[in-house]
Amino acid sequence: MKKFAWLLTLIVALSMVLAACGTAAPATEAPVAATEAPVAATEAPVVATEPPVPAEPFRVAVVMPSAINDLAFSQSMYDALVRIQEEMGGPEAFEFVYSEGMFVVDDAAAAIRDYASQGYNLVIAHGSQYGSSLQEIAPDFPETSFAWGTTAETFGLPNIFAYEAASQEGGYVNGVLAATLSTSKVIGVVGPIEVGDAKLYVDGFKAGVAATNPEVQVNVNYIGSFSDVALASEAATTHISAGADAMTGTAQMVVGAIGKAEEAGALWFGTQSNQSSLAPSIVVASQVYHWEVVLKEMIAMINEGELGGVSFRIDLENGGEVIEFNPEYALSDDAKALAEATIKGIADGTITITLP
Repeated sequence: MKKFAWLLTLIVALSMVLAACGTAAPATEAPVAATEAPVAATEAPVVATEPPVPAEPFRVAVVMPSAINDLAFSQSMYDALVRIQEEMGGPEAFEFVYSEGMFVVDDAAAAIRDYASQGYNLVIAHGSQYGSSLQEIAPDFPETSFAWGTTAETFGLPNIFAYEAASQEGGYVNGVLAATLSTSKVIGVVGPIEVGDAKLYVDGFKAGVAATNPEVQVNVNYIGSFSDVALASEAATTHISAGADAMTGTAQMVVGAIGKAEEAGALWFGTQSNQSSLAPSIVVASQVYHWEVVLKEMIAMINEGELGGVSFRIDLENGGEVIEFNPEYALSDDAKALAEATIKGIADGTITITLP
């Protein structure tokens, strides 16, 4: 009997141990499920953080007649493209290439066609001499936008933009300053060819001088070339011999004229690009072209599917033309105030420029 009682006690004890083990197992398994849940939570963001496919950059190609550091017409376009690239966030968003020194129109035409065949979004022919070539090439590439200047002519083609500069405005301001500062009352102008923004600038300069002091004599010499530095130097020497103590000029050939002005101590007034670095002691101010003002409008239109057929203009009012004073030249407060008042008057329409 005692033996039976002992066996019964043993059986009950074993039953209790087994019951305890049966309830413990789920308790140790529960954390396993709990540790698996965060794994799924950490895997979800992996898909979301995959880098998006980068968008194609807006691609521009430009053909220009002179060097990108000519401190004149070509540099004004190059600088504008650099400013746009910086503003848009670098070459990943805005890419541009260029062909410089394209004096020969046939060579420029070949470059324009080659860029168009490479699928650039916008091909710029930066020179009025390229118009005929562009008129022939553009119809062959209806999905490519083209732009050229300085002109307002789009040839009625839906994929050509045109751009021009109201250069007479900055010319007028420079003329006001030149007439104010000249002591000899003789001013010389070295012009390239009597067309486009070059002629507008010269005419505006003459109008500014006349409006300020009609007694000042303005001698103009068009040398018949945009690029002949030697001829520009000769023209400047002639002006200095005639008594000019202030001069201006336009196009890339003016580096020769500025050199002669510096030798003679004659003042210089620049246009297209800031020319202060060429002769800091004599350059008073420069009208600087900011083509990015109209280029950004073109880019926006192209992105919306409008490839051309529109003409643009830069001027003092829209910021496409800016008068930059040379900080190294000691311009009097009165003269600077007069220039600034003239700028404001042209921009708001209270000053009307009457061209000769």
